[in-house]
Amino acid sequence: MKDFFYAIQDLFVNVLFAPYDALRELELENWFAANTISWIFLLIGFVATAYWMKKLKIFNDNNEEDKSVSSHSFL
Repeated sequence: MKDFFYAIQDLFVNVLFAPYDALRELELENWFAANTISWIFLLIGFVATAYWMKKLKIFNDNNEEDKSVSSHSFL
């Protein structure tokens, strides 16, 4: 049973976290190159948010949303 947990540890430390170790080493050499990945994720997030807002505006302009005020019966 002990070997099973060591195998899980080995999987995470030596395989799954290897990209993070490479980024850590790259950051010591070139800060801008290491943070490029962060900028890419930010760009993806901004594009996704703009797309989502565009779709919400389309639904709002078509009056497809039920905007009637409803509450719980005990209120």
